[in-house]
Amino acid sequence: MSHGNYPRIVVAGLSGDSGKTLVSCGLLGCFREHGLEVSAFKKGPDYIDPAWLSLASGKPARNLDTFLMGFGGAKDSFMRHAPKDGISVVEGNRGLFDGVDSVGTHSTAELAKSLDAPVILVLNISKVTRTAAAMVLGCRKFDPSVKIAGVILNNAANARHASVAKDAIESVSGVHVFGSIPKLPEGSTLPTRHLGLIMPGEYRMTLSFLQEAKRIIGDNVDVPGLEDVSFNAPSLEQGETTNAQSLVPKPVAQRVRIAYFKDESFSFYYPENLEALEAVGAELIPTSPSREKLRDDCDALYIGGGFPEMNLDELALNREMLERVRLRAESGLPIYAECAGLMYLARSVEWNAKAYRMSGVLPITVRVSRKPQGHGYCEAFVEGENPFFRKGSAIKGHEFHYSSIVERDAGVNTALSLTRGVGCFDRKDGLTDKNVFASYLHLHATSCPEWANRMIDRARKYRNLTKETNRKEPEDSGEGFEERSEPQLSSA
Repeated sequence: MSHGNYPRIVVAGLSGDSGKTLVSCGLLGCFREHGLEVSAFKKGPDYIDPAWLSLASGKPARNLDTFLMGFGGAKDSFMRHAPKDGISVVEGNRGLFDGVDSVGTHSTAELAKSLDAPVILVLNISKVTRTAAAMVLGCRKFDPSVKIAGVILNNAANARHASVAKDAIESVSGVHVFGSIPKLPEGSTLPTRHLGLIMPGEYRMTLSFLQEAKRIIGDNVDVPGLEDVSFNAPSLEQGETTNAQSLVPKPVAQRVRIAYFKDESFSFYYPENLEALEAVGAELIPTSPSREKLRDDCDALYIGGGFPEMNLDELALNREMLERVRLRAESGLPIYAECAGLMYLARSVEWNAKAYRMSGVLPITVRVSRKPQGHGYCEAFVEGENPFFRKGSAIKGHEFHYSSIVERDAGVNTALSLTRGVGCFDRKDGLTDKNVFASYLHLHATSCPEWANRMIDRARKYRNLTKETNRKEPEDSGEGFEERSEPQLSSA
């Protein structure tokens, strides 16, 4: 077996829900069981699949997003986090050739080519046999520069079904079939909801699923054969990539404390974002908005995305946290909020015909719908003054939100004008007030290196200002907080 640098495979499909996450998690478990060091990656913008891949690999999974990071930046990130002598599994998204346009720009196929990585197709053969061979042959012919190294069949009705499809694929397309996963019983795969799979922390059978995924792949797939494919991938050289150091902001002398919401409601954070803040001198303080209060000594607050609509009762009942956030925002605390964070900063959130009082930092009402209100990549021009982005600059991100702003006071300020995407309203995003910035746009730190530095700079200025004015916070007893009645659930 030839051992090149950075052994790797890309697990791809012909569509979403083809079984890529099951296969990727199972392979990672099998590789680890064989004593191999592994790393996991997810193509494109995603928080949920990487959470599962992180558990399966035993370390943070990284996103490789060529739209946000550029091809050089994505390759650079891969080479910084992939083991040189282990195996890296890159899970694709959607169909192999699906990108941002009709020519497949930024598709899984284009990422695989930039990494010179062999592709393993996960093929759903439910109710097809020889037609599966046409699918695989079509992929091979469609772009011969994509190295399709094998196929894993999924949803085989029985052994004969799998055998007929395997023989047809191998004889017609010349692509080897490494195994066949039988149709699994109802309830044996991961449950989903409106944003996709549920997060591992909310699923009581998480470890059982990972063990079952490893068993399914180990019993039905030629894992040693896939190890050979990985180790026979061409050696990967640095080449024309973005300098990794340019993506890491330089540390500043004065450390600051940045609280960030982290629990079952707020869990969408790219590792690179948190690492970038730490790299410039932040001490990160994970805080649950459902069960804790905002610390007096924090110099900034970062509220990421997640599923607040699933826990609105708990969030609304923690009145002290809601009021502390409002008061600290009024005092000038820098707050950077994305999507779910925007919802928390609203006056109220409407969900399932009920209204839940939130912090009221921003004079808006948000409603959660049954259909996506914004989904895809965003490109924005920074047209307004704001705490974290240079006016006149351009930023990229992505959005995936089922909520929208249904009411707002006159004079709400926005900092971003979108050339791509939906945003808050009227192709505007980035609501601002004092040192608060809230948007539906999710940012990846590698696409905007200045963000972390500006976050730290605002936090440092806030700390120095509060020292100078000797501002005192309310005591833990709650004295000084606005008295409010128990949150009432009213019709939206």
